[in-house]
Amino acid sequence: DDGDRLAIRSQAYDLVLNGWELGSGSVRIHERDVQEKIFSVLGIGSEEAQAKFGFLLDAFRYGTPPHAGFAFGMDRLTAILAGEENIREVIAYPKTQSGTDPLTSAPTSIDDRHLEELGLRLLPPTD
Repeated sequence: DDGDRLAIRSQAYDLVLNGWELGSGSVRIHERDVQEKIFSVLGIGSEEAQAKFGFLLDAFRYGTPPHAGFAFGMDRLTAILAGEENIREVIAYPKTQSGTDPLTSAPTSIDDRHLEELGLRLLPPTD
């Protein structure tokens, strides 16, 4: 119920410098029943969870030790050190607002030879 959900806590942490978040991390879910409950809370049923995340749920059956991760943002630290308020001014591999890369012109179309090599076939979108 909702009361139980409000009692849930995570083991999460952030690295903050002068109000700027430089990195964050958490202890990850390592028990199948907990992950299944989270999927349920998110509205993902058991069949969909198995179809999309079966590899993970199956791996939990063999036992997963508690584990954690942390990601540090070098670009954010660089922005602070450079006195830049906008992180886009210091990103090494910038993207435009439309998501294209001005250095490599990515994304580009994929030619048929590469699709065939990878065993892929593009289908038109369905409405």
